[in-house]
Amino acid sequence: MKSYPQNYIDGKWVDSIGGTPHAVTNPATEASSSSIVLGSVADVDAAVAAARRAFATFSQTTKEERVALLGRVIEEYKARIPDIAEAIATEMGCPISIASTAQAGSGLGHLGQALKTLSEYEFEEKVGDNKVVREAIGVVGLITPWNWPMNQIVAKVGPALAAGCTMVLKPSEEAPTCAAIFAEVLAAAGVPAGVFNLVQGDGAIVGNAISSHPDIDMISFTGSTRAGIMVAKSAADTVKRVAQELGGKSPNIILPGTPLDKALPGGCGGVLLNSGQSCVAPTRMLVHVSQHDEAAKMVGEIFAGKKVGDPLTPGDHIGPVVNKAQFDKIQALIAKGIEEGATLVTGGLGRPEGMDKGYFVKPTVFANVTGDMAIAREEIFGPVLVLISYNDLDEAVAIANDTPYGLGAYIAGDPAVAKTIVGKIRAGSVYVNAGGLAMDMPFGGYKQSGNGREFGKFGLEEFLEVKSVIGFLPA
Repeated sequence: MKSYPQNYIDGKWVDSIGGTPHAVTNPATEASSSSIVLGSVADVDAAVAAARRAFATFSQTTKEERVALLGRVIEEYKARIPDIAEAIATEMGCPISIASTAQAGSGLGHLGQALKTLSEYEFEEKVGDNKVVREAIGVVGLITPWNWPMNQIVAKVGPALAAGCTMVLKPSEEAPTCAAIFAEVLAAAGVPAGVFNLVQGDGAIVGNAISSHPDIDMISFTGSTRAGIMVAKSAADTVKRVAQELGGKSPNIILPGTPLDKALPGGCGGVLLNSGQSCVAPTRMLVHVSQHDEAAKMVGEIFAGKKVGDPLTPGDHIGPVVNKAQFDKIQALIAKGIEEGATLVTGGLGRPEGMDKGYFVKPTVFANVTGDMAIAREEIFGPVLVLISYNDLDEAVAIANDTPYGLGAYIAGDPAVAKTIVGKIRAGSVYVNAGGLAMDMPFGGYKQSGNGREFGKFGLEEFLEVKSVIGFLPA
């Protein structure tokens, strides 16, 4: 696969100023698959300067000009979906069948939504005899993770372009190639020089330089809560806006008496998808005490039947987790679950049978889990599901909310009953009967799952500043 040893700054591919080479590992083989150069503070300075220059003109473009630009980006993106999918499958281990559909397709979906939102959005409104104007906030720093790389990149870049902002992107060094391909997409679409800048690098140097930079007006960050706290602290000295989408430990409440054969497959699929590496995955399944044992048996069979295999081979299997650090963390939490007395239904420690390399994790289910166990509280970020029993709906809601996170929550069963508890659940999104992401609906979290919202007009408005124009102006 092609390596990208340069950054994309001011409309050109340029060498890093003092960066260091970095090999990108294929998690299925543990061998190097490509390489980048981890950038420097000087690279960030150059990218921010280019974005600041470009903002003077790009922020003044008309809505119609930006609509046309997004239309061109969409066409160029479509042509590169196979390349983007290959990069995602190779660098973060998502099976090619998912990488080429849900993963790469999410980027296309966000571009389409940004185009639709921009076409319909009114940037001015009259309030009495005065006027409120919404304008591009300025130069924005975008810091994105590896688990859904194009989803998170384009969920930010699409609305930022629509708003008239200029930007500096730092993708994860674990899955950087799809971001470089996306830079080629934007260049081919005619995005003006300096509007989009890409600096590869790690969080400690490039991420910190972006979040603390005095000439960046806003940070949009997606990643772990731990890293989000560091970004917010770094940004505080310059009083810039910080929008964050962070970790999750989403509950999935199976309402009492719900037919398990209808309710459980969707919840299991949401955990197994992407090898459990989704911040909104329904990893805590809450089942009425009368149905717990039956649910454990059924969920165990679903997980035990899930194949694990080569991400570059098409099929309905899961791939490895992204790297050794993630593999080791998952193994440690599985061991902790066993130690704390949860019932191991299926899966467990070590690689799946027949695999002697790669960061493959056995699909794992724990039953009889209690709320004080580490596997019930910590974000595992792997194909691990825990079952927790409850006695009544009040207890189910209390368990659902007993977490520092509040990104997503799921309810399966009678919609009339679900309606009675939706307002009691502290989460940014509640999915009833397997409803999935909707790109025109706000996405983000309560509590330590972050602040701000992405998707649709809600995501666009994160990149806008509000101005009052008071007094007489000619029509």
